[in-house]
Amino acid sequence: MTSSLPFRLVLASSSAYRKELLARLQLPFEVAVPDVDERPLPGETPSATALRLARDKAAAVAARLPGSIVIGSDQVATLDGEQIGKPGNHANALVQLQTMRGREVLFHTALCVWDGRSDDGASPQLADIVTRVTFRDLPDAELDAYLRREQPYDCAGSAKNEALGIAILERIDSSDPTALTGLPLIALTGMLRHLGISFFR
Repeated sequence: MTSSLPFRLVLASSSAYRKELLARLQLPFEVAVPDVDERPLPGETPSATALRLARDKAAAVAARLPGSIVIGSDQVATLDGEQIGKPGNHANALVQLQTMRGREVLFHTALCVWDGRSDDGASPQLADIVTRVTFRDLPDAELDAYLRREQPYDCAGSAKNEALGIAILERIDSSDPTALTGLPLIALTGMLRHLGISFFR
């Protein structure tokens, strides 16, 4: 997008899902891929992991692009307190869905907005939006057919709720409906408003 803002707005992510969500706000922005190790630290809670990685992603890009407002986000899915990563392939995804069927999974979607315009390094804004997702108790054949149709192997939880994956979900509870897809826009617009950004100029 061509910038018409008096500063650079940057999304620190390689995610096509987050890019699509941010585009809904109709603000000009750039995308910069952060180089961050996304592995959880020993003993780290899911919320702490998500918040740390969102902040680290924003900080890494802000260091490369001084003077920018940078948006970082990360999502961690958990079942019974254990983190669930991206499956990466069909076999792992099927095991994930078999394990989660009929059960509730928590998705921690962390958000960081880093204001690089401040000379004194103002504290970044941080939030963790929790979404509770109940998966339908479906047979293996349906889970396998879904995975072959949509191939959501880059999604924690092995389902794209914004597409056909919604059919394997029974319930979604969240204060921010876009959080589960990867970028909580209600929280984000509030943070950007705090920085004086108008959406209806």
